[in-house]
Amino acid sequence: MKAQNPTKLIDRFGRKVDYLRISITDRCDFRCVYCMAEEMTFLPRQQILSLEEIFLLAKTFVELGVKKIRITGGEPLIRKGALELLQQIGALEGLRELVLTTNGSQLVTAAPILKTANLKRLNISLDTLDAAKFKAITRTGDLQTVLNGIDAAKKVGFERIKLNAVILKNRNHDEVGDLVQFAIDKEIDISFIEEMPLGIVEKHNRAEAYYSSDEIRADLESRFTLQKSADNTGGPSDYYVVPNTQTRVGFISPHSHNFCSTCNRVRLTVEGRLLLCLGNEHSIDLKAILRAPDFNADNLKQAIIDSMEIKPEKHEFNVKEQPIILRYMNMTGG
Repeated sequence: MKAQNPTKLIDRFGRKVDYLRISITDRCDFRCVYCMAEEMTFLPRQQILSLEEIFLLAKTFVELGVKKIRITGGEPLIRKGALELLQQIGALEGLRELVLTTNGSQLVTAAPILKTANLKRLNISLDTLDAAKFKAITRTGDLQTVLNGIDAAKKVGFERIKLNAVILKNRNHDEVGDLVQFAIDKEIDISFIEEMPLGIVEKHNRAEAYYSSDEIRADLESRFTLQKSADNTGGPSDYYVVPNTQTRVGFISPHSHNFCSTCNRVRLTVEGRLLLCLGNEHSIDLKAILRAPDFNADNLKQAIIDSMEIKPEKHEFNVKEQPIILRYMNMTGG
């Protein structure tokens, strides 16, 4: 089916897709319990998109009306050439916003270079302020390295910096107030994320660990005043402001408050699959199109436009059942 408006991506539910999340690696220097198994087998190099292929796809999506691109992983900054790729993407005409999600481990050295890539906003994962808990959750990470990275990013002066905290019951749920206070002290934002059931992770019971956004907000309201905000960054966070501070507190609630009706996002996996929904397997293989002997840029664009027809209405996450989606979060992009 030929598109009526080839410069916009609109699905069959009338949702305009103008936000692309690109995973540039499935590898990470952490092994967070909610993201991947402790012993991971990563993809061989020939199975993942080259940096040149990623840039071509980013350029094509911008030409189709995408205004916001988020670079994710794994940990994107450990891929060789990542900083140069970000500089290329950040220079694309028509792109309104380039953002990055990182675990913070590389920011002490990378932050100044990221600033030169027209990177406006930075999301940094931080689930706990306790060094021992941090080690337990990440299995390999060092809290102080991440805290130093946050300070380095602050010094550089990005438009906004936001912490992302995945909250797990009896693991770190008692720290939500301290995490908000940390964000207030640093004059940055924070979002709390309900765990998403992607991949089977040994020694981790998602049903027992589930802690809802409503519970988190109730905990916070015993310590802070939260006022509903009209702010929207183009993602799924539902924002509140803490009066007399620079901090916004967001809640990403795939279970308790489904946000699919306003979904404007698609994901490009490191293998080159265009994933139309995080919680479903609806996808098309863009890598196969890119690497076809008779590759044609117009055919690539049309395939992306046509993919909007299979974007599902919503996901069906259930923490009490084995995940239908067997891929790990690092394979999809955070």
